[in-house]
Amino acid sequence: MQDAKDTLYAKVHITFDGSVHKTFRGPMRRERFDNEVRVLEFLQKKGCEFVPRLLGSDEDELKIITTNVGTIVDRMSMEKQAKLFSELESYGVQHDDAAIRNVTYNPRLGRFCIIDFEFATILEPGYPPSPKITSHPNMDTFHDAE
Repeated sequence: MQDAKDTLYAKVHITFDGSVHKTFRGPMRRERFDNEVRVLEFLQKKGCEFVPRLLGSDEDELKIITTNVGTIVDRMSMEKQAKLFSELESYGVQHDDAAIRNVTYNPRLGRFCIIDFEFATILEPGYPPSPKITSHPNMDTFHDAE
């Protein structure tokens, strides 16, 4: 297993078979877990191909398993980034953390993809609002007390 992310809010591993294992931790972990599962299931039903597919979830461990949609992108024009997140909105989801750290490139698909939906909002009526946290979750690195 390869660690892909280790922050106060989540620990992410990529396994040898390529699946992504994300364990939620930190503030509002239950709400963020529930929201990401709900959004990924919604996007899957809508046929959105440029987001991870949910392969499984564990409510007790607050862990999801998804497909891998490529490697993190470190450069992208603001115009392309805006177009990509706008394309997501055409599927009825607003990302709410539309930053380059949530963009990957998948050579198999030949396109940019979007990850990390714990703060995303489903725009159709009848869905609960997304969780909101005052500090930015991806900026706080988790350091285990040894």
